[in-house]
Amino acid sequence: MKIAIEGCAHGQLEIIYDSIKHLEEKENVKIDLLICCGDFQATRNLQDLKSMAVPPKYQSMCSFYKYYSGEKQAPVLTVFIGGNHEASNHLQELPYGGWAAPNIYYMGYANVINIAGVRIAGLSGIYKGHDYMKGRFEKPPYSEDTKRSVYHVRNLDVFRLKQLQQPVDVFLSHDWPRGVHQFGDENGLLKLKPFFREDITTNSLGSKPCEELLHFLKPTFWFSAHLHVKFAAVIPHDSDSTLGKKQMTKFLALDKCLPKRKFLQVIEIPHDTSKTIELEYDLEWLAVLHLTNHLLSVKKSFNYMPGPGGEGRWKFSPTSEELDLVREKFGNNFLIPKNFIPTVKAHLNNTENNSKNSGQASVLLNPQTITFCTQLGIDDPLALLLNNPNESFLSSSSVSSRTLPSSLTPERSGDFTSFNDSSELSVLGDTSISELSSSFTYTPSGEGNSTSPLSARKSSLVLPSPRNSIEDSFSKECEEDANESSKFLDGSVSQESDLDDLNNSCDDGPEASPESKETCDHTEGESSTQPKMKKFRRRNEAIYSSADEDY
Repeated sequence: MKIAIEGCAHGQLEIIYDSIKHLEEKENVKIDLLICCGDFQATRNLQDLKSMAVPPKYQSMCSFYKYYSGEKQAPVLTVFIGGNHEASNHLQELPYGGWAAPNIYYMGYANVINIAGVRIAGLSGIYKGHDYMKGRFEKPPYSEDTKRSVYHVRNLDVFRLKQLQQPVDVFLSHDWPRGVHQFGDENGLLKLKPFFREDITTNSLGSKPCEELLHFLKPTFWFSAHLHVKFAAVIPHDSDSTLGKKQMTKFLALDKCLPKRKFLQVIEIPHDTSKTIELEYDLEWLAVLHLTNHLLSVKKSFNYMPGPGGEGRWKFSPTSEELDLVREKFGNNFLIPKNFIPTVKAHLNNTENNSKNSGQASVLLNPQTITFCTQLGIDDPLALLLNNPNESFLSSSSVSSRTLPSSLTPERSGDFTSFNDSSELSVLGDTSISELSSSFTYTPSGEGNSTSPLSARKSSLVLPSPRNSIEDSFSKECEEDANESSKFLDGSVSQESDLDDLNNSCDDGPEASPESKETCDHTEGESSTQPKMKKFRRRNEAIYSSADEDY
């Protein structure tokens, strides 16, 4: 399987697809899959732009809306994770993943999917210690604070990924794993990005959660973006006695989509040739989601994960019986349905509908998420928040059924899914689109499903602080970081370089203007509701903070 890897897309889908087409014609190859490592910017209209954490001068519609509306069709199956420059109100509709547009699939907060036997895991967002242990409390319309915190990685998603036992072929993250610079051409990296030196010296370049996942999951490939530079490395792991050989991860980070930048690269990964190139749910991951649904929080306060020494279960790697339960729920059919349905009107060029003064959009539940949650028996965080104005933790049984507005009721006709209020919302569908009820009623997890082991959520969930768990030391670090501490644990492993398989980079376009110090996350404001604290300079400030012009 030939896979094109894209760094930061920044909404330039047309350019990326044109680059792939050019490469296919030049090399006489067929690209089977495009993977984008964040900053995708899936903006559907001007309201989505208002939900992006970027200065007004960078708020550009770009080209995603054309693929959302059906004006254009994605020429290659596309899978992406979220970064820190996203239409967060759009992506928040799909917390467990879903079609952002026909043939364009978003991985959600965290996910594992299968494509022709290739197992791909992903983690969206970037790491910020002060939000890491909080619940998913944000909802549109966002404040200037929540506009940023909404894309911060949460401990629940990392905890879920750590329950995986089966091998992972490819892992996607926007952040680099912390310390990965040690295993590649560090001097070459510093020549391109000399301002990384302080963070490399203090071992604060990259994400600590990603570092932990890298050494826990030991995937064959790991792809990242965010720091706007191409960098390759090979990370050795401890020998696996069951495999009888030393494992290693090939890491590759790519630049953003700009002329003469190394933003696209093609690799070939062995796959199951008896299967078609289609997306499938991962059974183990579905079981993990089901088993950890009770750990989901929509509180702004810290949400600790369970560990040994506390009450109840703390390991959620599914048993064979638990896998069978999920297998039964899905009828042993894990093909991801092509059930994309637009939930808002797309941007239209040169029309009065596109008001520059439009504000942020309100909360919308997505029928894809409703269907998925109902089938698996889990909760949609947004559905909980809609019935949770005080940000308290409610039981799923208290979530009333909700429907999409009547103006967005779909009508089926042949291969089209259209809406009854406007032909502008018509979009080419697929004959395999699953049949959904016309009202898209949301049924909370457990209702009408007495066999679900998670059918009753408690109105308040109090867990003991984790003791001696695999996340214990890291949880303490995050709590310290929430108080503006710069203390981190250090880890070191030997260096090794063998990058022969990471080649075929694709640059496209005229010479780009030189850039000075380039970073990838705008300064994040402090919440006005937080108590005043003594300010410390963050050790990774050079990477994760920047002025508006550093986009």
